[in-house]
Amino acid sequence: MYLDMNFNMAYLIDSRSIHTVYDDDAPINKKLPKELLLRIFSFLDVVSLCRCAQVSKFWNILALDGSNWQRVDLFDFQKDVEGPVVVNISERCGGFLKSLSLRGCQSITDKALQIFANSCKNIEVLNLNNCKKITDITCESLGKNSKKLLKLNISSCSEITDNSLKAVSDGCKLLESLDISWCSKLSDNGLEALAHGCPKLSSFICQGCNQQLTDDCIHEIGRKCHNLFYLCVSNCPRLTDASLISLGNCSELGVLEVAGCNHLTDNGFQTLARTCNKLEKMDLEECIQITDATLAHLATYCTKLSALSLSHCELITDEGIRHIGSGPCATEYLQVLELDNCPLITDASLEHLMGCQGLERIELYDCQLITRAGIRRLRTHLPDIRVHAYFAPVTPPPSVGGGRQRYCKCCAIL
Repeated sequence: MYLDMNFNMAYLIDSRSIHTVYDDDAPINKKLPKELLLRIFSFLDVVSLCRCAQVSKFWNILALDGSNWQRVDLFDFQKDVEGPVVVNISERCGGFLKSLSLRGCQSITDKALQIFANSCKNIEVLNLNNCKKITDITCESLGKNSKKLLKLNISSCSEITDNSLKAVSDGCKLLESLDISWCSKLSDNGLEALAHGCPKLSSFICQGCNQQLTDDCIHEIGRKCHNLFYLCVSNCPRLTDASLISLGNCSELGVLEVAGCNHLTDNGFQTLARTCNKLEKMDLEECIQITDATLAHLATYCTKLSALSLSHCELITDEGIRHIGSGPCATEYLQVLELDNCPLITDASLEHLMGCQGLERIELYDCQLITRAGIRRLRTHLPDIRVHAYFAPVTPPPSVGGGRQRYCKCCAIL
């Protein structure tokens, strides 16, 4: 397998380095027109195309035709992909290439991506996740050349700064999806420029941007990006209720992930629920200040809620779950409910959820007031539900009488 992959990689770098040995006069080449063979090849992945290119000179030409390389994903080759691979693909595919994933290809540098941006100006989807050597130079090249870019992932590219977002906002006006998670050198200035330059954003992910991002940038995103459907700002601890209130202009918001944003309170979520009532999925894990009041508003206004994570929200009680279980979303939409480490939840919450006929999964890890009997009763009403729970082993009773004290092997060693 290793040799086979290296052989395929040789084709990606330079197809002239491989000498084919098969005859071009095979019956299939005579019976099927070139156009039909090209059409067949268009359904193959990178590895299969490289293997076909090894069959004969004729198949080599067909398999490596740029029209077959409109979507390229090199994740499986991530350890082997270096600059020459990207350069060769760029020059061969040119304007045909619409989607390229270099996820995890840590050897790729700005130089190769500059050639790519200049050669493949019709690119629409580009994934550079964890390409740690790229800098603002790459994004500047994209801003100049990739006018049709719709989706860009530069998460975990640690050298990216505000200059990258400014370059993208200046040149990629059609951008709909951006992931800048774990880019620690970004600040409000870059995101504000992005909001002004890319108002068509519908998906924005900036998880783990630590202390840099504040309510100011979310305010600009809420003010400019009215088509926003998916927003992830998890682990951005400086955000407050002002950010939630700013999202009131995003009436299409369907997915919100704010895990670890521990300054958010009931006031912010109550306002959000009243204005963004198309919400379908919410991750509120470790939003430690919210109470049952938040759940009451979500149950009342967010009638299509299908997935809700409340893990580590330690102020939530059975009363809050009662609101969810009796709300409009309960019978038809609710599918996933995560309640890990909610210490006040009891079997009464499970009783409130028995009418949620669409509920597929519930997380109950470390909910110490939940019992096995309560879970059994829930399963009698929802036989297909997946319940993830953990019960600590029963502590053995102390020895009675004067018998010899027993120790496990670990204790004996200690």
